[in-house]
Amino acid sequence: MKVQQIRQSIALKGLEDWGTAGSPGTREIRVSGVQKVIPGREAIDTGVFECTPGIYRRAVKEAEVMHFLAGSGRFTPDGEDTIHFMGGDTLFFAANTEGTWEVDETIRKVYVIF
Repeated sequence: MKVQQIRQSIALKGLEDWGTAGSPGTREIRVSGVQKVIPGREAIDTGVFECTPGIYRRAVKEAEVMHFLAGSGRFTPDGEDTIHFMGGDTLFFAANTEGTWEVDETIRKVYVIF
């Protein structure tokens, strides 16, 4: 199929449990989502991602685009200013971006990792 659809990504039920995250000494974050495979482009990771409030570090090895459907928080890239985001915002990450996520309200996003 050349076109795949996720109807109402913002309300999608039945996300897969992807485990937990969180910085030491902070509350545990629950991570879930659903991946979509683009035929012929299997190396591209795309889908819907959700995580509960908390703080964690992450290194983005490949370039990533994410569009937030819901939630709010901050991302502070190492050595740069903090970026505040909320539902409706889109972020573009260069490959090898490292920093700290602070999620205030459960976030749900559509993402594409190249």
